[in-house]
Amino acid sequence: MSDAGIDDGAILLLSLGEQEAAEVFKFLPPKEAQKLGTAMAKLKNVTQEKIDGVLTKFNSEASQQSSLGLNSDEYIRGMLTKALGEEKSKFLLDRILQGNDASGIEGLKWMDAPTVAELVKNEHPQILASILVHLERDHAAAILNQLPERLRGDVVMRIATLDGIHPSALRELNDVITKVLSGSDQIKKAALGGVRTAAEILNFVGGTSEATIMESVRAIDDTLAQGILDEMFVFDNLMDVDDRGIQAVLKEVQSESLIVALKGAAPELREKIFKNMSTRASEMLREDLEAKGPVRLSEVEEQQKEILKIVRRLADEGQIVLGGQGDDSFV
Repeated sequence: MSDAGIDDGAILLLSLGEQEAAEVFKFLPPKEAQKLGTAMAKLKNVTQEKIDGVLTKFNSEASQQSSLGLNSDEYIRGMLTKALGEEKSKFLLDRILQGNDASGIEGLKWMDAPTVAELVKNEHPQILASILVHLERDHAAAILNQLPERLRGDVVMRIATLDGIHPSALRELNDVITKVLSGSDQIKKAALGGVRTAAEILNFVGGTSEATIMESVRAIDDTLAQGILDEMFVFDNLMDVDDRGIQAVLKEVQSESLIVALKGAAPELREKIFKNMSTRASEMLREDLEAKGPVRLSEVEEQQKEILKIVRRLADEGQIVLGGQGDDSFV
């Protein structure tokens, strides 16, 4: 959801009233609920004209919907594929349409990383790996950082070698959070885990922890460690993206986010960004960078991670190609 969409959603929910808004929130995933809640808290002095505009837009879009529920499987399949790309949508479709969802794990998605880590830190590394692959990558990375150092490499190695989770394993996960999994042992296992999943989680770990974890994995299995590294993509790797790809990314990045992210970027990467902007836009960005005072490293890393989310989404959608793997690219 774009920033404008989040703001419109916040205005709409505030206009609905407390009871009705609460009913909507019941159906929101954790991240969307947090974003909308934050936006609602920040709204001040919204004009009546803006409110009327949001309500009119909502009414217009809602009035165009009809025959809800007809061919819903086909609708969901098409919608998710367009939104997330083939690979990510396949994972969700397996869970949504085939009844494979590990419902007990949903509770973990609403908990902060320290709480989840405290809850599961004494579990077997295989259980920890199975839990992390069900969570958002940045959430999983934050949990991984909270685990004892001796565990991290082992958990990442198990994520990288995990090729699926059988319902019996899902039941073990739900034991961790005191819930019971419904379903049959005959259900097709969910396609979770793998080298790419491990790499995506490590992309959010960052810094010294990432290096320590990779050293631990390499000490056990050098080939596996190299495979994970080949799948990883960090901010500096934007140098490997072609100009057309950089331009596509820049269209979706907020200027303030880009300024903060570039404060920690190499000069070569900054120049690559500048040359893919109009002369006026690049001049303004240079001026803003010079005028920007010192920025905390944590803030720089956070904005770089947000931009990397956009990069990975565009890559999954086939809009850009990330260079560096295979004969000439990896996707």
